[in-house]
Amino acid sequence: MSQDKTSYVILGGTSGIGAAVAKQLENSENIIHVASRQTGLDISDEKSVHAYFESIGAFDHLIITAGSAAPAGKVVDVKIPDAKAAFDIKFWGSINAAKHASRYIKPNGTITLTTGMLSRKVIANTYTKTAINAALEATTKVLAKELSPIRVNAVSPGLTMTTAYQGMDEQNRESMYENARNTLPAGRVGTAEDVAQAYVMAITNPYMTGSIIDVDGGALIN
Repeated sequence: MSQDKTSYVILGGTSGIGAAVAKQLENSENIIHVASRQTGLDISDEKSVHAYFESIGAFDHLIITAGSAAPAGKVVDVKIPDAKAAFDIKFWGSINAAKHASRYIKPNGTITLTTGMLSRKVIANTYTKTAINAALEATTKVLAKELSPIRVNAVSPGLTMTTAYQGMDEQNRESMYENARNTLPAGRVGTAEDVAQAYVMAITNPYMTGSIIDVDGGALIN
């Protein structure tokens, strides 16, 4: 690996926000490694994660945008195995990545996690996502202390127009976006490119660690 280039690993980087981050970082001075379920990496499998980072070797920055389809519904209705499976991917998957990547990240490198506005936005029927994202935000601050001088931050996106909503009925999806445009203080729905800028800031600002960066159009104050 070239010593004069900056190297990045983006887990979840084949689509959505992760792909937008990769595009913003793409230039001749950077080396970008992208992995996801589409490339065969299951971040909930610790052995696979360990082997992946061992194959990469020393690098500078880790970005984790890989998520999970957390079940929605009231606590009395959600099946616990489904909730646990969502935790295994997004929470424990992020921990697997941070644990094994930190052994290879160069001094003054970074880890940037992904949470979500539901960590602090109280909405009924979303307890699984709320719990996962809140746990990640709390852990971000612990990791920032434990792994220093590696800087650890998290980006917390709000509603963002990505392929994550492709499974929705088109009319319902557009209605959701329109409602957001009419109610969010920013007056628009975020794009993957909007959110990607926050990851770049977390990576490039040397005075930022243990921070949760909200990119949600004002949803938390709405």
